[in-house]
Amino acid sequence: MVSLLITVIVAALIFDYINGFHDAANAIATVVSTGVLPMRTAVLLAGILNIFGAFHSTAVAQTIAKGLAADPAAVTQQMVLAAVIGAIVWNLVTWWYGIPSSSSHALVGGLLGAVVGALGPAAFQWGGLTKKVLIPLVFSPVMGFLLALLLMIGLLWIVRRVRPEAVNAGSRRLQLLSACGMAFSHGSNDAQKSMGIITLALLAWTRSGADGMPQWMMPVDDHTVPDWVVWACALAIGFGTMAGGKRIIKTMGTKIIRISPLQGFAAETSGTAVILIASHWGLPLSTTHCINACIMGVGASKRLSAVRWGVAGNIIAAWVLTIPLSAFFAYLSLLAIHAMFGR
Repeated sequence: MVSLLITVIVAALIFDYINGFHDAANAIATVVSTGVLPMRTAVLLAGILNIFGAFHSTAVAQTIAKGLAADPAAVTQQMVLAAVIGAIVWNLVTWWYGIPSSSSHALVGGLLGAVVGALGPAAFQWGGLTKKVLIPLVFSPVMGFLLALLLMIGLLWIVRRVRPEAVNAGSRRLQLLSACGMAFSHGSNDAQKSMGIITLALLAWTRSGADGMPQWMMPVDDHTVPDWVVWACALAIGFGTMAGGKRIIKTMGTKIIRISPLQGFAAETSGTAVILIASHWGLPLSTTHCINACIMGVGASKRLSAVRWGVAGNIIAAWVLTIPLSAFFAYLSLLAIHAMFGR
């Protein structure tokens, strides 16, 4: 029915908006905590660059739409809605407690719970989950940590004879550029998850033989994200970022380490590089995991004790729990949706 499809689209855009304010810290936590930009200016700038970044490519959207369910044609509107609700619940829980968890993996976990709950384990592409989600889940933070560590060591060597005042002034300007790059890369990866979900819902609608939707709203083929979907998701994540997520910004900007402008520049530059590479290859990367690991890397360049590993441990625990708990919430949502609408 058209009303269910519209509900799925609205829920996906709500998830995209929540993703924006949940992950606003990814781009601006360091630039705010170092005082380079005030909070309101930073979130507005990040939101605008999120929107531009969302138009970078649709490779990640295609992974979500057809790279996780073994048979995308078997996916129903109810399953897609349950996946989105499961991801939204987990995002709101972690936002409330100020835990920088992954919106990307929350959505993947939601799809896992909905598809397996409705069709059984064989209906999910476990190989795709391993190759495109779990392996990047491990390697992207490791790469971010090492890249940030090495970049920070190199920067410290370069400025070793420069007056601290000059280093601080120069790095504040550089950090503004790196924050813009981080915001752009965040949009290039995270906005595409909702694009993939909406495209999956539209494909399910088309394959069911239903009608009632304008032709311009539907995908031309299995590999195309409609233009209106790109625009809607770009604006949703952009406005969500502009709403800001102060709880998580505080965790990332001050609780992991006390960060300097030079460290912020190194962390954001490293994170931008890793995320843009992942977006190019269609990997639904966790931008949250990546920038947190980069912050830990620049902190470790000074000394390991500079990183508050207790806070880092809580963040890592959330990383591990995100996919299974999102899957659990999606499964419960699927049961509730079946009870209300039938199978």
